[in-house]
Amino acid sequence: MTSALPPDLTLPPGLTLRRPTLDEAPHLLALAHANDIVALGAPEWTAEEINEALSTPNTELDRDCWVVADADGLVGWAFLQNVDRGDRDRLEVLGWPGRGDAALRPLLELLLARAAERGAAFGHEVYTLRAGAIPSEKLWIETLTDAGFAFVKQHARMTMALTGVPHTAPEPPAGVTIRAVRAEDNAEMRRFHATIVETFRDTDHHTRDYASWRARLEAEASISYDEWFVAFVDGEWAGVLESSDFGATHGTAWVRVLGVLRTYRKRGVGQALLRRAFATYAAKGRTEVGLGVDMANPTQAARLYRAVGMHPKFEANIYQRELRL
Repeated sequence: MTSALPPDLTLPPGLTLRRPTLDEAPHLLALAHANDIVALGAPEWTAEEINEALSTPNTELDRDCWVVADADGLVGWAFLQNVDRGDRDRLEVLGWPGRGDAALRPLLELLLARAAERGAAFGHEVYTLRAGAIPSEKLWIETLTDAGFAFVKQHARMTMALTGVPHTAPEPPAGVTIRAVRAEDNAEMRRFHATIVETFRDTDHHTRDYASWRARLEAEASISYDEWFVAFVDGEWAGVLESSDFGATHGTAWVRVLGVLRTYRKRGVGQALLRRAFATYAAKGRTEVGLGVDMANPTQAARLYRAVGMHPKFEANIYQRELRL
């Protein structure tokens, strides 16, 4: 952690800015939970998400991640995340309610400056920044809009209890078959990834290239490939479901990606993949399943998730600003 802090950054008296260390993950989780409780009424961030934010390639802890502290400990945290060096960066700024409010604006200014450097370094002339905000987070929304960010859409986190879900999935529609991915088969994993890319081509979901995708997988603490599935229609490859071990230690299952190729949509493939995954999660004793969904997705994914019994746990506003470099 050798790069210098920006010399012109001004913080209110009593607050100091520095780099985080990996062993501060528990303190960052406490900060994130304090923020969650005010915004959502309950903790939402997981330890796995904190560790991913601190260790994802291109986060570059010594340049793109900062914490703010007062005399009693950490009160603010900010970082940028753009694993595949595409033309969009995700920014996150968290402040301990009350204690960290004064850190929000300077941390956002810091990220804006660094994002401009990153965008230029990654070879982009226009670089897009996105940030999320729960509608009740008035101060953060005001901070974003004052900095030139504009609302673009909503994103929802959907959940469903797995209590009572059968441990064997119901029979899929005629012609549809589901099996677990063959993770040891590199050609199949490439096809799995290509399906994700193709499925989300018409959305603004940014999919990593194959090398970056595999690097992210290799960096994860654990992967349960028996929870990853491939769907076929009349023997033809039709869709995939990628799970994540985020939250597994707390009994929560997570659907990271569900993708059905355009030719095979509206044939029950998505529901069949989800129900197979739900049965697998339930058989392992998981108590809840969750996923994130873009409410503006042209495939109307939210309708599918509601059809299998999921419901929005909360919705977040997505704000955006473009930097012309």
